[in-house]
Amino acid sequence: MIADSENLRRIMIDSQLRPQGVNDPAVLAAFAAVPREDYVPEERAGVAYRDRSVPLGEGRALIAPAALGMMLTEATLSPGDKALVVGPGSNYAAALLDEMGLETVALDDEAPIGPKPSKAAKGKLDKGHAKGGPYDLILIVGAVEELPAAYRKQLVDGGQLVTGIFDGGVTRLARGVKVDDRLALHPFADAQLPVLPQFAKVEAFAF
Repeated sequence: MIADSENLRRIMIDSQLRPQGVNDPAVLAAFAAVPREDYVPEERAGVAYRDRSVPLGEGRALIAPAALGMMLTEATLSPGDKALVVGPGSNYAAALLDEMGLETVALDDEAPIGPKPSKAAKGKLDKGHAKGGPYDLILIVGAVEELPAAYRKQLVDGGQLVTGIFDGGVTRLARGVKVDDRLALHPFADAQLPVLPQFAKVEAFAF
């Protein structure tokens, strides 16, 4: 842990989260409680609190604080909800949700950096984690070009999915609610997000 971690978390909240409309007391308390530097490579601990994604190596990145804060604020969260967090650095987002009283599974396709959450799974990101579902919330901590149908099936009816979407070279935050086995994503903010290659659009074969 870096020496001024607690102060850096306060600065992050005041200079990055609040200006982006992240004012939910439970969300802010979680960000204040979880040391972000524990979830990045040791040599990058000094930039853990910068206002952008932090490289984790091998093309992976930890999502920027403000983007993650907006995602958690947009979601309707209740203690006891079951949540699946997907992507690089999912253990950090899972720690925030655990702090907020949710029952969380973190899914990654590589060994995560930092503390492991109480429930962790390793597997292909585009498959989700049906074994732990169905979920009240699925949070994908990066931008996807195409959302596999498996994710809709792993939500309870009325469950929500919050993710980043990548379209036309632009990344945005989006949220959807499953209703009658349908799930439509609605963008709510532009944000700088790591693009997840596991969710690239499959090109249709043309004759």
